Amino acid sequence: MVEGHAPGERSYRRLLVALFFAGIAMFAQLYSFQAVLPQVSRTFHVDAAAAALTVSAATLGLAIGVIPWSIVADRVGRVPAMAVGIAVATVVGIAVPFLPDFAALLGARLVEGAMAGAVPAIAMAYVSEEVAPAHTARAAGVYIAGTSVGGLVGRIVAAPIADLVGWPVGVLSVALLCAASAVLFVVLVPPARAPRPERGGVARRLVDDLRSPRQLALYAQGLLLMGGFVAVYNYLGFRLAEPPFSVPPILLGLLFLAYLAGTVASARAGALAARRGRLPVLVGATVLLAVGVLLTLVPSLPVIVVGLLVLTAGFFAAHSTAAGWAPVIAPGGRAQASSLYNLAYYAGSSIVGWGVGLAFVGAGWPGVVLAVAALAVAAVSIALVVLLRRTGRGDAIQP
Repeated sequence: MVEGHAPGERSYRRLLVALFFAGIAMFAQLYSFQAVLPQVSRTFHVDAAAAALTVSAATLGLAIGVIPWSIVADRVGRVPAMAVGIAVATVVGIAVPFLPDFAALLGARLVEGAMAGAVPAIAMAYVSEEVAPAHTARAAGVYIAGTSVGGLVGRIVAAPIADLVGWPVGVLSVALLCAASAVLFVVLVPPARAPRPERGGVARRLVDDLRSPRQLALYAQGLLLMGGFVAVYNYLGFRLAEPPFSVPPILLGLLFLAYLAGTVASARAGALAARRGRLPVLVGATVLLAVGVLLTLVPSLPVIVVGLLVLTAGFFAAHSTAAGWAPVIAPGGRAQASSLYNLAYYAGSSIVGWGVGLAFVGAGWPGVVLAVAALAVAAVSIALVVLLRRTGRGDAIQP
């Protein structure tokens, strides 16, 4: 039995910092287009839902890529697989702004997402294998905090640059920052201590995970909550750019500072789950998400900003809890459990997130709020019915 990294060890600190930068490298390029959707819409003469496909194509590619990446990681090791995926995704991301038409742009984003899928497919399995069991929830929270910073950096850098010199330069600037983060990940990440998983038997491990009601309940959290969350950020900019708000593009980009709430919440959620148990944190965070989206109905910009902060904190706390939980209780392979969670998570981003956009086109912002609130209610119901029943009241509050 290999002893895992623990707080106080230099290797533990390096592991957390490396995964933090991996989250930045992946998420910044994945969501940089979300900050420039109105400009993309005007450039290619497409509506809001079509422009949002630049985000959905990347997350769909990621959903497609996570299972293959989990297989690659079992063969070549967790760290080499993540390093290759980040490197290729960054190269594609640098090329994306130079593509000539909308179809080519969507195709490249699909490939970029599939390569970026190496990180979410493997990171949680790596944490569950390399970190001492008592500290996996906290480590998972730090990694998710890195993904929230990446999402913030991608948007907050792309938006003002796009407003000044055009969205291609804004997106390219983010891709170059991702390249620097990728280098830091490779330099800092410690070699794996755990033995490489056995080859073969991938189908059996996937089936074992898919037959577990608890795993399916956790996958549902990712699908439903991510779909609602990404829809809010996709379409809120369109709402605030119109009267009565008429917020200019350079200020719309500042809305993404709300991601800092997610950075804090995800790290705190990991520590809280370690003390109080994962299920109470998951349910409480989802309730926060629902409260936040309802606040955005108030026709006041300060209240909308508060709602966005509450929603973002709730989402990242719920996501870090569910994502870190899945590989720990996996009946099959840990990498496969993490990959299946991410498959559901990014399917939620690409399919559910786009689908909520149809509600925006048909019913405006109230349609988005109603859809997202319904998704949160469904997620809480599944968690309480399946996770509480399957683990028992005593076990359900354990990390």
